[in-house]
Amino acid sequence: MMISVCMATYNGEKFVIQQLESVLKQLNDTDEIIVVDDGSKDRTVELIKRNFGERVKVNLNENNLGVIKSFEKAIKMAKGEYIFLCDQDDVWEEVKVSKILEAFKNENAMLVTHDALVVDASFEVIHPSWNEYNGNKVKQNIIGNLLKNAFTGCMMAFRKELVPYIVPFPQSIEMHDQWIALVCKIEKKKIVHLSEPLMKYVRHGNNVTGMKKRSIAEQVKGRLGTIKSVKQYKNKK
Repeated sequence: MMISVCMATYNGEKFVIQQLESVLKQLNDTDEIIVVDDGSKDRTVELIKRNFGERVKVNLNENNLGVIKSFEKAIKMAKGEYIFLCDQDDVWEEVKVSKILEAFKNENAMLVTHDALVVDASFEVIHPSWNEYNGNKVKQNIIGNLLKNAFTGCMMAFRKELVPYIVPFPQSIEMHDQWIALVCKIEKKKIVHLSEPLMKYVRHGNNVTGMKKRSIAEQVKGRLGTIKSVKQYKNKK
């Protein structure tokens, strides 16, 4: 059994080493971490290579692809049976990997998600539950999840056999995590939700995968784009 941890980075020098350390201590030597850097202007890549050498596989985008395509690239490179998505600026709890693997094996899950502690940039707890804090209804149906995404990429892991269903990510989707969950639901694959907070989720306004404050028009455009992609996906089945 092999685990692949996929991370997209962009100007993450402040937190990325601490995050990678929290991940690596839970992995076996046969597991892999894949980092796709989207043109960082700071020392993100330098620090990763200096601290971890070849233990962390770093791939540099020649052009800025954005977070969705950077994660797609990392996922396509992944060789592990289980793929964990990871942001550059959070910290995993020490039992995250073991708890998720347990859910995969005992629950026969295709996708496993979990909750998180919401913390500020100093890692002071803002709220004990990200799902409550953000109003995530993780058990809602496809329509509900189209209206408001309840899935957070850095809090999900899935089996490699899901990859052919989810990539390439459509150009019109709002976010990769929402798309992964929607495809799982469309394909009637089992999703297991763990209520335990298995990481510290940093909210500081600079998160790579955080959705910036958008206008109503931008939000509507994003929803319509995702709906379009879902319709196209269903029509291909």
